[in-house]
Amino acid sequence: MTDEEVTQTPASRKSEQPHFMHPAIFISASVLVGTLFALQEWMNAHRWGYRIGLLFLIGMWGLQFFLWGVIGWLLWRFLRPLIVETRLRYLLTRVLPLSIGASILEEMVWVLFFPRVPVDRPLMDYWHRLSFQLNAEFVDSMAIFWCAFLFLRGVAYYQQFREKERTAARLQVQLVQARLAALRMQLNPHFLFNAMNSISSLMRSDVDAADLMLEQLSSLLRMTLERGEVQLIPLRNEMEFIETYLAMQQQRYSGRVQQKLSVEPELHDALVPALILQPIVENAWVHGLSRCTGDGELSIDIRRDGKRLRMSVVNSGNGLHLEREEASRRGVGLANVRDRLRLHYGERGSLSVRELGSGRVNVTIALPLQLSENGTEEAARFDA
Repeated sequence: MTDEEVTQTPASRKSEQPHFMHPAIFISASVLVGTLFALQEWMNAHRWGYRIGLLFLIGMWGLQFFLWGVIGWLLWRFLRPLIVETRLRYLLTRVLPLSIGASILEEMVWVLFFPRVPVDRPLMDYWHRLSFQLNAEFVDSMAIFWCAFLFLRGVAYYQQFREKERTAARLQVQLVQARLAALRMQLNPHFLFNAMNSISSLMRSDVDAADLMLEQLSSLLRMTLERGEVQLIPLRNEMEFIETYLAMQQQRYSGRVQQKLSVEPELHDALVPALILQPIVENAWVHGLSRCTGDGELSIDIRRDGKRLRMSVVNSGNGLHLEREEASRRGVGLANVRDRLRLHYGERGSLSVRELGSGRVNVTIALPLQLSENGTEEAARFDA
């Protein structure tokens, strides 16, 4: 999520208004309610033996509720703070006078369009008809206003609730991204520190090997910088990083470790958290393989397990107990990976560590299988 998405402009807030509060929809719905009242009155009149034209009734009721629809939408559009105000004094001094004025205005406009109403009385001038209509319909008009006001108030409260939910969701995403960024910042210096130690140890025994490791380290740093803030990357990019790292370690330990990498071909476009394997492989070297008295073994196996992606790293060494002690002293590694899996996937991601015997340790990561549609890093951002 970008800053532009978090900082909303007034225009973007308008786009989040309920769709039914669009003037065309809101006023049309109001006219539909008036039409239903007209149909009800027409049916009752026929039941009682009166002959009143249906179109005439639809015109009267339709205009009345059209006017109330316009008034209600104008209230929503321009007086929303007044709608959500809860103080009784404010309602009595502001909303009550407004309801009286709106009711009188609605009756004034309605009477203007129906000069022959009431039909059972002699023709009257405008002011007499208005007085007659107010005596007959003013209470009903006030009731309509307050019903509309309470409806709009409910909509406003619902909108405030949804806005708070959206704000909380945006803040949660920002918090997750901040935590992930902190973990990444913690991981990169840790890896760099270990790599520089390895190069430093070679400078005294094999300058050419140290020079080659510097080139490989430069490639790793370039890969890291090119990814920027991308959180999920195609598996092929992660494996490119791992293969370069393994080449560095082989250079340092003069080929004493037999390495095996196995990745199912269809998984190269699977999306995984960036640098998710590197700390596990680094732990395998630093806390296991580097302590082997003879030749060591390291295998990385990545395969599909139903709808999940399973990545397994097995290394020989001195067993799990020593690795736990070393990892706790360094404070970086498996805990970092576990935290990132939790932030990305919640309960759907897992990390397990077990000893296989003979000093061999197996670390397995399981996460939901998600394939990149276009195989590019840009499609793999955290908030995509």
